[in-house]
Amino acid sequence: MAYADPRKAYGKTYFRACYQRPDRKAQGVVVDADGKAVRYPTKTTALKAAQKAEAEAFEEAKKGRWTPPEIKIQAGQVTFAVFVDEWLTEQALAESTMQNYGHGITHLKAVFGEYALRDITTAMIVRWEKETRAAGAEASTVRTRRSLLHLLLADAVEAGHLDKNPAERRRGRGRRHGRSRRRSREKAITSMLGALLVAERMSLLSGRDDEFVHGVMKTYSGMRWGETVGLERKFVRRETRTIRVEWQLYELDTGELLRCPPKDDSYRDINMPACILDDVIIPHMARTPAQPCPCHDLAYVFSGRGTAGQVRQGATLKQVAEACGVSTGTVSNVLNRPQAVAEATRVKVELAIAELGYQRPAGAAREAAHWRRSGHSQWLFAPAATGWYPKKAPAEAHPVPVAAEPWPGVPVRGRGAAARAEACWVPIKDKLTRHGLRHGHRTLLEELGVPKVLIDDRMGHEDGSVSAIYTHITDSMRATMVDALTEVWYRTLDERLALAPRSAVRALDVLLQARAMELAA
Repeated sequence: MAYADPRKAYGKTYFRACYQRPDRKAQGVVVDADGKAVRYPTKTTALKAAQKAEAEAFEEAKKGRWTPPEIKIQAGQVTFAVFVDEWLTEQALAESTMQNYGHGITHLKAVFGEYALRDITTAMIVRWEKETRAAGAEASTVRTRRSLLHLLLADAVEAGHLDKNPAERRRGRGRRHGRSRRRSREKAITSMLGALLVAERMSLLSGRDDEFVHGVMKTYSGMRWGETVGLERKFVRRETRTIRVEWQLYELDTGELLRCPPKDDSYRDINMPACILDDVIIPHMARTPAQPCPCHDLAYVFSGRGTAGQVRQGATLKQVAEACGVSTGTVSNVLNRPQAVAEATRVKVELAIAELGYQRPAGAAREAAHWRRSGHSQWLFAPAATGWYPKKAPAEAHPVPVAAEPWPGVPVRGRGAAARAEACWVPIKDKLTRHGLRHGHRTLLEELGVPKVLIDDRMGHEDGSVSAIYTHITDSMRATMVDALTEVWYRTLDERLALAPRSAVRALDVLLQARAMELAA
């Protein structure tokens, strides 16, 4: 039974809040975060605190979640870093999910790692959030990290380390000043002609058709990057004119390409226009060898470009550079042009190479099994969309130098390329990303009036609303959508034909000549 226990200290009377514990092994006393009994100035306040503590304790006991205060205090003294490390060992999630958690956890441990769980407060979290935004972090990055912190601290509550989650957001505070400025940057999209020109330029940069075919397929299917890279030949189905999304290839930080189900288990069949499937994708598959890749022993529609895809063992060039405190360009010079590096620096780098066991990639560049996410983005997609090569030491970012003919210009390579070039590419759409093509595809479907239920199915999204549950996809819906996409394709091809009748990209040149003959007939 709850009661107020009178005590005296230094001639003054105070009261402790005492109550009956559910285990009945000892008298319960309301304590602070350090485990010291709270001293109440009046009997009434102590009694109310005792009654509240007793009611909460028995309520928790009914749910099977009551923890003795002395144990709870010890649990709260566990640091955030120690708890997170234990938490990670208990998870049984997909490798891709654990990798994404790892990125956020590294940041959170750097901020909160040394604090005891009980010392992490809501005010501290709010301050960290504001400082992270002020440092220039993307709004989506801040939200993701805050959500992860909420998840971790919620599990800490469940484990008995905390009484409540300090990362819990309090609602009902009205409109926050400046909320609209915290939205994520809107994804850049381009027109269908712009997407076609980006695909053409990617092929001109790579010197083959794969990038053009991939760009067209991504533009007209809305598939995710991992779904296109992991598209196996057997899932391109000519008889039904569909592409089956069954797997994706997810690139881990180690360089390994993990074959796993699509995001959120979004298995689906994507209806494709015959003009895309029969005239672009299937001819490409006929031209390229159907060789199984060495990593999965499966035949994919697309292959990579550059050094063949082996997972690197041992240290990387970047790790050698970090160990020496020099740039990766300096390490590269030590390997390729040692005479151009100061002797003291060269010796330091060579010692680091020996200690870390760095090994240079062997063999000449050749067809890789798969594209690498960053390589494709930095050296193919971004230059095609913006007309600029990225910065790579010692060279700064610079325009893509091209020969003026044939249009839209063929990249000039080798030493003195800028001096030999006749022009450079103008930007098609600044800040356009590969995922922006997926955004553009959904936007196009909205413009064409495609029913939302079919759009969500095609994009691999799930809508749990009542209207979506009671709306079903019909064959006529699919046929109407395919007809509309076909019309868009030919209209885009006509626009490209008006710019120039031929292309240095073989696959596109065949399409342009065939279309020119149709229009002339």
